[in-house]
Amino acid sequence: MSKSLGTLYKHQSRIYKYFLYAVSLFLIVFFFPKGGQFKYEFQKGKPWQYENLYAPFDFSISKGKAEILEEEQRIKNNRIDYYQYDSEVTTAVYKQFDTDFPVVFPSERYSSKQLKNFYKTGKLILDELYENGIVKKAISQNSGKQVYIIKDQEASEIPSKVLYSLQDVELVVNQTLRKKGLLTFKAAFQELFFNLTAPNATYDANLSSKALNDELSKISYTRGTIDEGKLIIARGEVVESENFKVLNSLKGEFESELWTAKSQYFILFGYAILVALVLMMLLLFLKKYRPEIYENNTKVTFIFFNVLLMVFVTTVVVKYDEAYVFVVPLCILPLLLKTFFDARLGLFVHVLTVLILGFVVPNSFEYIFLQIIAGVVTILTVSELYKRANLFISVGQIIIIYIIGYLAFHIIHEGNLENIVWFTLGLFLLNGMITLFVQPLIYVYEKVFGLVSDVSLLELSDTNSKLLKELSNKAPGTFHHSLQVSNLAEAAANEIGANAMLVRVGALYHDIGKMQNPTYFTENQITNVNPHDELSPKDSAKIILDHVISGIELARKNNLPDRVIDFIRSHHGTTLVYYFYKKQQEIDSEANADDFRYPGPTPFSKETAILMMADSVEAASKSLKNPTFLIIDEFVDKIIAGQMAANQFLNANITFKEIESIKKIFKQKLTNIYHLRVEYPE
Repeated sequence: MSKSLGTLYKHQSRIYKYFLYAVSLFLIVFFFPKGGQFKYEFQKGKPWQYENLYAPFDFSISKGKAEILEEEQRIKNNRIDYYQYDSEVTTAVYKQFDTDFPVVFPSERYSSKQLKNFYKTGKLILDELYENGIVKKAISQNSGKQVYIIKDQEASEIPSKVLYSLQDVELVVNQTLRKKGLLTFKAAFQELFFNLTAPNATYDANLSSKALNDELSKISYTRGTIDEGKLIIARGEVVESENFKVLNSLKGEFESELWTAKSQYFILFGYAILVALVLMMLLLFLKKYRPEIYENNTKVTFIFFNVLLMVFVTTVVVKYDEAYVFVVPLCILPLLLKTFFDARLGLFVHVLTVLILGFVVPNSFEYIFLQIIAGVVTILTVSELYKRANLFISVGQIIIIYIIGYLAFHIIHEGNLENIVWFTLGLFLLNGMITLFVQPLIYVYEKVFGLVSDVSLLELSDTNSKLLKELSNKAPGTFHHSLQVSNLAEAAANEIGANAMLVRVGALYHDIGKMQNPTYFTENQITNVNPHDELSPKDSAKIILDHVISGIELARKNNLPDRVIDFIRSHHGTTLVYYFYKKQQEIDSEANADDFRYPGPTPFSKETAILMMADSVEAASKSLKNPTFLIIDEFVDKIIAGQMAANQFLNANITFKEIESIKKIFKQKLTNIYHLRVEYPE
């Protein structure tokens, strides 16, 4: 049992990768839309490249979404609404008219003939208003618009313009009075009808909605059928508008029939094999070309998580509405991976992700082409992401590439630039705006996965930060030494193509452990009194050695990233504190060298190797007296040759050629620091 547990613990990293691989495979296949894949790829405007295609079975030609929406809109525009006519309100108004008429037109002011004429005119106005009814608010006066008025359980179709509203009462009164030649009495009639009229026709929402839904339900989603055996398209024939619709109908029918209880497991199995191959390529790439990432499960998880995230988001968008597929900011993926790792890995993962999404999206060739080109542009244009302007410029270039690519495909499909879907161009702009949110996303990923980006490194390189400010106050000599080392290391990193920002930050923090006992280090001693004179060589060596451990503890306490702590841990490798070791040998010839050796590890990257060289060269250069070109040249060669002889760079992926370039830079920089001049003859 214990042996099995030991084996399990020994291979836990590999087991975790297998688990991550299996979970990712399951989730991706689970995200995929449930349906088979049509075995032919075709695009509008391109020739049919397969053999003659005959209808394998009877099927209907489906109408396009736009066509169905157009029919629905036409039915909605031509719908006939229903209004209920309330006879009781009409009767009440007529009664009220008989009551109010003598008040407005008293017999003592008007003759009986006038009153008879006024009364007859008033009745005429009422008949006009209430023949079809009055609504509370005016209805839409569309040309030719009809409405149904339901009176005594019987619906009559009438023009909507004869159904008056309360706002129309004054107009009807004026028109009638003009015809009768009674405009002189307009004020009295308006007073009468202003208080008299009341709406008696109300909109019947339920009946109108039911009638509209009945009409919408009559829409046919197909137009015509294709009989089995009929030629659909011949080899070499261009896929035009009509046969494109037929092919799409066949594709939809085929995929729906293919996805049956019997065949669905085979289809899922086929998807699983293809996705498994893609994910396997990703793991093999990491293992062969990025072993340091492959061995780090956190980084592998980060990569797989982002692939899954992009697949999930794209699948959700396609299921909602495939027209929005280009709104998904897929270029965030190479942006993130280039920020935390490198460009080659970012492009490789982006291409693999796009290949997976080819199973999900419509017009997969067009989608894959545009996304790969956009990914390449992202990798080539984005640099120094911590500079805000660079991100905006890069996003602008990505949007331009999307638009140019889309227009090129449109020309291929349509033969001209007419009928451009401006909505799609808007999606590209929205895609670019969402891509700008990569900055806060980088911050979130740094906190969740413990990664470090150039943005964080730029913040850490600020010498006014709390930790560096404390270093400059407690150990000013060490702070100055760190600045000099950072300048040397940064120049060397730029020369050989290493991460200059990372090595600069590592150099600034590599000696923070000296803050614990600053006066025990030469660069901080401002008097001739050396505290080591009162200590044994072994105790002195322990204080010197402990600055690495103290630095690591201090860095962790201040939440410095692990990539920066690596510089503190490895900047002395496993070298000896040679001065105190020799002094101990004078006292005890059998002195144990391990008591005077740094705990390590040795540098394991180009950046940590550069820092070890720069640190040793800068510190030892303080002992040079009257340096010349020749002295500096021999001095740098001697320091670095000693480190190489002590096998300090065995674990670092650095070449002899790169070391020679680093030495050349160090010599140039030291020459500038010491302001060497040509010696003129006397």
